[in-house]
Amino acid sequence: MMRRGQRLLLLLGLLASGVQAGDYPIQPQQIAPGSWAVIADTGYFTPANGGFLVNSAFIATGDGVVVIGSGPSRAFGEQYRRVIQATAGQPVRELLITHKHPDHFLGNQAFADVAILADARTTAMLQSEADGLAENLYRLVGDRMQGTEPRLPDTLLQPGMHPVGQRQLEFIAAPGHTQSDIAVFDHSSGVLYAIDQVFNGRTPTMPNADIASWLQSLDRLEALPFKLLVPGHGPVARDAGPIRATRRYLQWLDATLRAAANRGLTSNEVMQLPLPAEFASWAEARDEWRRSVGFLYGRYEQAALGALDTP
Repeated sequence: MMRRGQRLLLLLGLLASGVQAGDYPIQPQQIAPGSWAVIADTGYFTPANGGFLVNSAFIATGDGVVVIGSGPSRAFGEQYRRVIQATAGQPVRELLITHKHPDHFLGNQAFADVAILADARTTAMLQSEADGLAENLYRLVGDRMQGTEPRLPDTLLQPGMHPVGQRQLEFIAAPGHTQSDIAVFDHSSGVLYAIDQVFNGRTPTMPNADIASWLQSLDRLEALPFKLLVPGHGPVARDAGPIRATRRYLQWLDATLRAAANRGLTSNEVMQLPLPAEFASWAEARDEWRRSVGFLYGRYEQAALGALDTP
């Protein structure tokens, strides 16, 4: 594990190579009265985008602002908080961390004076994994991570209704993208903040995925009476189209990996398989397919071998 001195050496090397930092393109779009979404780049982690790949959001409640996700770095979090204050005109009341992926929580240092909420399982995973997750972003993103250290959630999030000011928020357990994921439904505005459970025009990421659980969570989210959907990646939608598209992708991924394992294909052979036209047009389609094979294919191989061993 890298320590602070090792991080500094890495950053100095990146600076010497000419990589430069700068402000993030944080541009809130108002999606409902008192509600804003910040739509991110749909690419992959690079020094150029500074790790700004995931959508975030904030809600003015009349009794302070609820922020959903703090972003990938201390610099992002500090800039984001200034933007929130200028846009919402209310102080931040609390920050919600929806799951353990680093581009959602490494801006937490900028919110150290407010409650930082996460559910029990996410908090426990971050206690053991946060440093390693941060190290990986240092390697991928470079000098925009300068000064970033993991700050853990300090307030337990319980799924269920969470009234704040004039808002009736509901925290919904929707695992599958990781071992524990939280969606937020604002009953007052009809906005569903699905975050990384739903992708829109961007290929889903799979490093901690459980496809069966994810599909169940998508069913749960689609059943909600939402009017507007904020996905984790890609533009805001006014219907369940991104939920259904994410479901189709997961079903195709599961069926394709199972069939490949039953045929005895190697992982390299699976990576070369063609993508359906619908998914081939999504951002990062081929690269995420390769990464997904790396993350998931071993499970399908083991299942296929287990079936052969069954008398």
